[in-house]
Amino acid sequence: MYNKINSNIIQELETITDAKNIITEKDKMEDYSHDETVLPHLKHYPELVVKPCTSKEISEILKIANKYNVPLLAKGGGTGLAGGSIPIFGGIVISLEKMNKFLELDEENLMATMEAGFTLRELKEKLKEKNMFFPPHPGEESATAGGIVCTNAGGARAVKYGTVRNFVRAIEAVLPDGHIVNLGGKLLKDSSGYNLLHLMIGSEGTLGIITKATFSVMPLPEASLTLIIPFDNVSKALKSVPEILCKGIVPLSVEFISSKLINMSKDYLKKTWPVKTGEVYLLIILEGEDMEEVEKSSLKISDICMKNEALDVFVAEEREKQEEILEIRSMVYEALKSITIEALDIVLPRNQIEPHLKRVEEIEIEADMWLPTFGHAADGNLHTHMSKVNLKGEIIPDWEEKYEKIRRIIHDDATGRGGKISGEHGIGIVKKEYMNIFTDSTLLKLMKEIKRSFDPNNILNPGKIFDL
Repeated sequence: MYNKINSNIIQELETITDAKNIITEKDKMEDYSHDETVLPHLKHYPELVVKPCTSKEISEILKIANKYNVPLLAKGGGTGLAGGSIPIFGGIVISLEKMNKFLELDEENLMATMEAGFTLRELKEKLKEKNMFFPPHPGEESATAGGIVCTNAGGARAVKYGTVRNFVRAIEAVLPDGHIVNLGGKLLKDSSGYNLLHLMIGSEGTLGIITKATFSVMPLPEASLTLIIPFDNVSKALKSVPEILCKGIVPLSVEFISSKLINMSKDYLKKTWPVKTGEVYLLIILEGEDMEEVEKSSLKISDICMKNEALDVFVAEEREKQEEILEIRSMVYEALKSITIEALDIVLPRNQIEPHLKRVEEIEIEADMWLPTFGHAADGNLHTHMSKVNLKGEIIPDWEEKYEKIRRIIHDDATGRGGKISGEHGIGIVKKEYMNIFTDSTLLKLMKEIKRSFDPNNILNPGKIFDL
């Protein structure tokens, strides 16, 4: 279907960028063969890696890929969880690691512009200097600007601010044929024809390579509190969430997680967790203009939770303690990684979280497979970690076969409740089979026609989201 890399292609690439920016040795391509997806059979090595320094260089590389019919994809921080940046057909990987400059902080318009390889961690530090922040902030700080736009990344703050899509104002992208386009602008409103900017956001690198991004940013809130509220079961914890939201309180984030998972994470990090009681925690972060406002919301939340049989309410005021709590929560995936097959990314209507969790608990017992689940209680995004171990903690001999069956049962239950298969990780290759099962055929046909319109030769990140 595609052609292999040959000496002519390498010679033409060397006329575009310095030879030192081209990698052809397989032993130097390990970092480009995978993302954070733990399924080992998904690893694929590219035939060649190129590290361009400009959008113009990327444009010329794409022209060569089209000319020789060679598959190509762009790679950022490699933090994806759906196999979206794995070169399953070999070909060329364009690494954006050299396109990592911060370009502008427009304080009057409250917008920040950077190259696609600039990381979230760097953005956080850059904005902090000016007492500003990027509200969505997906959890993995080594993710890059281009990557979070490609996946429309979410994170815990989506309940208050929405996903990355809500903050992308403009992008520069290179289309599959090599044309460089600028979409959007320093604008808060735009009704000028089809919104191609929003079409590109979440397209997982299948429609174009994002080279620059402009994000809306905001002044850093003056005050914040983190609440840890223990309950003796998840039902009582989740009952409090709609009551909090219906009181007009909009926390920065509302998460639920079991004490067992928190203990695994704190042990992994060798840190301490300030709460000892309870089986399940609500982890709620509040922010506001002043401490009086935040404390008022905190008291209202405490009252609601105590009425719903919370065991206690722990309040962290110091930034250091809040950051330590967040770090322990954020590292749960790393603590589970050695036994995790896949972290599911189901999103549901909020009132369907509890019945879905009950079904997952039933499946866990029926299959004798540990299925630890936690997530964003206020936006309906759940992460069931399908593990290789049974309920006694022993490795399941036939875990690969069992995984495929159980995964389908869980997704069937979620979609039957009005849910979807990805809230923030994307489809990539991991969830591709479900696009045919759970997507309306008319809509899937439209998506494929859009892909063909942008990329008639299907060279750009082929085999992701769906097959043509």
